[in-house]
Amino acid sequence: MTFTVRVNERAHDAEPRPGQCLRTYLRERGWFGVKKGCDAGDCGACTVHVDGEPVHSCLYPAVRARGRSVTTVEGLASDDGELHPVQRNFLDAQGFQCGFCTAGFLMTAAALEGEPDDLPHRLKGNICRCTGYRAIEDAVRGVRHTETPGAGRTVGASPGAPAGHEIVTGTVRYTFDVDVPGLLHMKLLRSPHPHARILSVDTRAALAVPGVHAVLTHEDAPATLYSTARHEDPTDDPADTRVLDDTVRYVGQRVAAVVADSEHTAEEACRRIDVRYERLPCITDPEEAMRPGAPVIHAGKGTEARIARVENNVVGEVHAETGSVDDGFAEADVVHEGTYRTQRVQHASLETHGSVAWFAEDGRLTVRTSTQTPFLTRRALCALFGLPEDGVRVVTGRVGGGFGGKQEMLTEDVVVLAALKLRRPVKLEHTRAEQFHGATTRHPFTVRVKVGARADGTLTALRMRVVSDTGAYGNHGPAVLLHSVKEPFALYRAPHKKVDAWAVYTNSVPSGAFRGYGLGQVTFAVESAMDETARLLGMDPLDFRERNLIGPDDRLTCPTGEDEDLHIGSYGLGECLSAVRAAVTEDRSADDAPEGWLTGQGAAVSMIATGLPGGHHADARVRLLADGTYDLAVGTTELGNGTTTVHGQIAAAALGTTADRIKVRQSDTDIVRHDTGVFGSSGTVVAGKAVLLAAENLAGRIEAFAARHTGVDRDRCGLAADAVDCAGRHVSLSALHDAARAEGERDELAGEGHWGGSPRSVAFNAQWFRVAVDPGTGETRILRSVHAADAGRVLNPLQCRGQIEGAVAQALGATLFEDVRLDDRGEVTTETFRRYRVPHFADVPRTEVHFAGTTDMIGPLGAKSMSEGPFNPVAPAFANALRDATGIRFTETPMTRDRVWLAMDRQGAVGYAADRSEDGHR
Repeated sequence: MTFTVRVNERAHDAEPRPGQCLRTYLRERGWFGVKKGCDAGDCGACTVHVDGEPVHSCLYPAVRARGRSVTTVEGLASDDGELHPVQRNFLDAQGFQCGFCTAGFLMTAAALEGEPDDLPHRLKGNICRCTGYRAIEDAVRGVRHTETPGAGRTVGASPGAPAGHEIVTGTVRYTFDVDVPGLLHMKLLRSPHPHARILSVDTRAALAVPGVHAVLTHEDAPATLYSTARHEDPTDDPADTRVLDDTVRYVGQRVAAVVADSEHTAEEACRRIDVRYERLPCITDPEEAMRPGAPVIHAGKGTEARIARVENNVVGEVHAETGSVDDGFAEADVVHEGTYRTQRVQHASLETHGSVAWFAEDGRLTVRTSTQTPFLTRRALCALFGLPEDGVRVVTGRVGGGFGGKQEMLTEDVVVLAALKLRRPVKLEHTRAEQFHGATTRHPFTVRVKVGARADGTLTALRMRVVSDTGAYGNHGPAVLLHSVKEPFALYRAPHKKVDAWAVYTNSVPSGAFRGYGLGQVTFAVESAMDETARLLGMDPLDFRERNLIGPDDRLTCPTGEDEDLHIGSYGLGECLSAVRAAVTEDRSADDAPEGWLTGQGAAVSMIATGLPGGHHADARVRLLADGTYDLAVGTTELGNGTTTVHGQIAAAALGTTADRIKVRQSDTDIVRHDTGVFGSSGTVVAGKAVLLAAENLAGRIEAFAARHTGVDRDRCGLAADAVDCAGRHVSLSALHDAARAEGERDELAGEGHWGGSPRSVAFNAQWFRVAVDPGTGETRILRSVHAADAGRVLNPLQCRGQIEGAVAQALGATLFEDVRLDDRGEVTTETFRRYRVPHFADVPRTEVHFAGTTDMIGPLGAKSMSEGPFNPVAPAFANALRDATGIRFTETPMTRDRVWLAMDRQGAVGYAADRSEDGHR
């Protein structure tokens, strides 16, 4: 019986492979709108219609599609290109950020009949990691948010993302949405042991599998030590890693790489590799790892590895004091001391890590990869393999989420190793399980905070002891540790401050960069402690904060010293607190709590530097095209953070035109000189600044050329949307381009800009919750969520609001249920979305977003960054609200339902409920 399936009205008759799912069958035939996010039916990114019914194609056997009609997102629009109403609605509401999940949501929403109702139930099979779901709900309900601003009026307006049409039609290209002829596939054999020395690797049986081209082990890898972390200065991170090592330090570490004709063949070959190990002692507790006599995880590494104390497993440490905390606590009338713990959290970006490497026709090595740092990755690959930078090109398509997890080199190194050996294209794409045991997580922190204050509420001393678990490798460990103890200290005025902090190796999955870069963990501790201190004093927690928070003229001081280039470029913290106070005053959401439930409210604040110390560089180039539009080249990756949209708006503002006349090319090492990467909240304030400088430079060049071309004084020439007004004479930009080309001065109509990331400003955030708690079950509900942000001049309110909503949603996941769990060997036990719960539509409240009316003196056009800051105050605000409701201080995240119930049961919070009811707090 022959096999035929119609896909988007096209017949396909290729027989599926035995056991092949519909998702891979469709992608192999070029329907790249069908995405892989989980391979387990958990995320919905692969949703298609089979005979009009939505199915998860990763679970649907391809053979079952025989004789059926399959529709993918590419087939939703009509034959003449008119968008399906659902596609139009998602475009109008901007119901996406990175867009990797969007095809799945579109296919699910397109199957809804009539007026959408019970969306939490109907969308339960789809996950979005970026948006926080409000934009998706608005899209499903047909709410329009996008604007079409006029020439020169793009800043402060909300035009849609330039790639929006491609996202909703499934034609935007992510890392693996390309067809590379002759592609080979890589699979990795990973360690079953937490700590072991490899004695031998027998690859003969694996090499005998038909279709296997190579099996790579530590004997094939360079001996060079490096860090997977990517920073402008490579010495910011310890050099403790090899591509393939002869010692494994955690369960899941790479042992060997198999390259074969197919993934199935490579997996079979991995099973046939025979490895003999000598098991070594392991340790998974960072406190124990620092003690004398503990197993040394990186024994034998010298000073070249940049490890603080190899013998104590300490990769980095901070010890500093301002004033004398002993004196400060002696002056205090009240002292609070507590220990706060935060857990491992996975980034859970729906596009997993992966890379493809091949040699182009010009002989250069090309690497297409899902990264936040294409230029730094090229630099690292060249250093590792001794390659010239002009012989390597790194290019990034649209990236399906990052959140710091792709500020690493986790696949590119081993893929390039194979490509150099075989001179063939090689692909490695992580499975969802590999994201959990083979990528990185947020650093788990244990923070002991001691706060002293006088009876009038004035802080006298602040002390912290911080221990960070960096896992088996130190990528980002020292930098995260240092960053974590800066802004939380500097945010509060206290004459005496002290910190002792350690980042410690353990035999567990490596930690890495994560949204907030350590601030979320320490802010949870500090803001919880501030609330407790206020309660000891009998003060309103907001009043206590206002008494002690820095003001616009204060210095940013912390025990580690002042960063000379860090300034308060604008101060909107007061407005943020006013927005919270207004919410508290007029709030009536407690009336919505079920009968018998406890209610409480709480707030927290945070501060974040808008960029990294030590330099964060970006180059941009803008040139006039023949049709009178502009080409903008910038190195920054687009991963849902909206940099493409904002960069186009910035350029349009400087050039007096509309955003749709700016065509953006990005994230390709061939198009500009350098870009440090999109991390550290740099997309707007660093790369955006470079774009502004380049566009302003070009605007001046165009007006100067127009003046020479027309013989009109320069000061009488003004740039408009598609022309230059030369003393009333309208000269089109296309005519000027032609004139410049005829005169051999086409390069004159291009402008360049560079920004080195300094000086830097700070941004402020405040979060407030009203929560309800069921004393009988421990269930918590958020009755109201309010977030106030000092983002400077908000360049795109719709997009900035989306960043805040997405950060709050992700932070709520970390606050309430996300937890990368390990067994006593350090092995990850939560490696699917069914065991590692991320927020779904039903879990996330709509957050009211308020912007402070500030204009920053440093950021481009007065803007600040707002991709990481909103994450940081969420956990403590929730904990403070929970404290207010139950009388119990929860000192550990996640604050799961069972933990809440157990704590209430132990401490008799039902009695507390009665007391609060009598006091009128219900």
